[in-house]
Amino acid sequence: MNTQPIRPFHLAFPVDDLEAARGFYTGLLGCGEGRSSPDWIDFNFHGHQIVAHLAPEETGKGHTNSVDGHGVPVRHFGVVLSMEEWQETADRLTQAGVEFVISPYIRFRGQPGEQATMFFNDPAGNAIELKAFKDIGQLFAK
Repeated sequence: MNTQPIRPFHLAFPVDDLEAARGFYTGLLGCGEGRSSPDWIDFNFHGHQIVAHLAPEETGKGHTNSVDGHGVPVRHFGVVLSMEEWQETADRLTQAGVEFVISPYIRFRGQPGEQATMFFNDPAGNAIELKAFKDIGQLFAK
């Protein structure tokens, strides 16, 4: 097992409206905003750098694959939260009226890799998964 600290990842993704992205990522998800220009915005996504780039022609619905009986968006990104953070976020998103692609639930219940998960889209259609494990040691369980 890797004993080095986890390094922040960097992810750039397309959006069709920077102000809508700003409102969603800072307002709803609580991401801090970093640098920006008329064409992109950096966000602090749980310590990771994600960048919304204005590219309307690259946004839209993607393909799904079946996982645990649900249509999981193939192209998605997210983060593993603590179980408490996950539940608080699920409650906040539900109260805000977010339309879930996959509503919050426990995936692989009683199996290796059991996890809480939820999927939703940002305003440009980018799929986001937030998950949590009671036992983080199950993150890569087979």
